[in-house]
Amino acid sequence: MLKAVIVDSNAISRGLLNTVLTEGGYEVVGQAHTGQNALLQAAKSRPQIMCIAREQVEDGSNVVEQLRAKLPKTLVFMVSGTLDAPTIEAALARGVQGFIVKPFKADTVLKTIRNTVIAVVRKQQQGRDTPGTPGASGA
Repeated sequence: MLKAVIVDSNAISRGLLNTVLTEGGYEVVGQAHTGQNALLQAAKSRPQIMCIAREQVEDGSNVVEQLRAKLPKTLVFMVSGTLDAPTIEAALARGVQGFIVKPFKADTVLKTIRNTVIAVVRKQQQGRDTPGTPGASGA
């Protein structure tokens, strides 16, 4: 079971996303209302998934960059009610790997996370299967 931490200043949003993730088979190991609390939760629980509200991503605390440095394998999803191309591009540049749109639709949230996990695993496997790459099969 993959572990997740939810970061959102809105308690209702955290609760709704917690329900979606828990019912979808994920273990929510922490919730935080600020980026700094999120980093503490992440260091303690070492989740595979972080769902971080847009305002925490963009608040100037560099929470995503700090998370990427400390837990590079953790998948980061930005949660927002609105997404436009410049916002998505900026988030991707910071290290966000996926996007969850409010209001939450359980099947869409779970499909987004599942597809991102699958894509990352495939990318890692392709890297290992490349001849001449350290750790690659056949090398």
